This record gives sequence, C-alpha cells and structure tokens, in this order.
Amino acid sequence: MKKGTVLNADISSVISRLGHTDTVAIGDAGLPVPASTQRIDLALTHGVPGFLQVFGVVIQEMQVEAVTLAEEIKQHNPTLHETLLEQIRQLQQHQGNQIEVTYVLHEKFKKQTADCKAVIRSGECSPYANIILHAGVTF
Repeated sequence: MKKGTVLNADISSVISRLGHTDTVAIGDAGLPVPASTQRIDLALTHGVPGFLQVFGVVIQEMQVEAVTLAEEIKQHNPTLHETLLEQIRQLQQHQGNQIEVTYVLHEKFKKQTADCKAVIRSGECSPYANIILHAGVTF
C-alpha cells in the first residue's frame, strides 16, 4: 500500500497498485529482469543512482512486511548487507511492525523476480545489491 509521494510515475504507480504480499524488487545494474516483469530502469551510469538511494525512496512510499535477499550478500557484500539490516531495523521502528528477512540462493532470487510486479534497476555496481520487498498493509 502507498504511504507518500514519489516523483517517478512508474514507481508511484506500481506501489499504488500493490496488494498485501505483492512484491517489488530493487536491483543492481546487472540483475536480469524477466521479460514478463515490468522493468523500471533508473540506471544512468555506474553507481548512479545507488542501490541504497533507490531503496530509501521506495521504503518511504511502501509498507513493507518482509524482504528477501540473496544468501551470497553476506559474504560478497557484507558492508551493504549490514547497512540494509540497519535500515530495515529503522523501518520496523518507523512502521511499528516486524519485518521478516529471508535469504535464498541468488539463482532462486532471480527466479522469484518473475513474480514481482516490477523490478526497479539502480545504477549500483556492487555484488548482490538486490532485494525483494513484500508489501504489507497500513492497518
């Protein structure tokens, strides 16, 4: 469910149409997007916009009840992983709900993007900078 305002019309539209448990992915510049899934491409150049920038804007707009990450982020991008976990903790406090964090192998993660309402592509060029957000409800 939508919480605020986002300037990007495609992102705003996708979030406004989300129902409980629908999913949206935010990916790095290399994440493949299935042909059946809406692609919202924000990438301008290497690192612009960054994954965390996109994540921060989307979570201001979207009620989140769970997230899915690739298991490989723990080993191959530990700094981003810790930053994400901290931002998820802050989001829990702000929203007033527990957010379940699930890890799957990257190959399974890529397959799960086929069920997402959209994949938002950032310009991030660090490994495993991808997340699937599961929509919650605001009541």
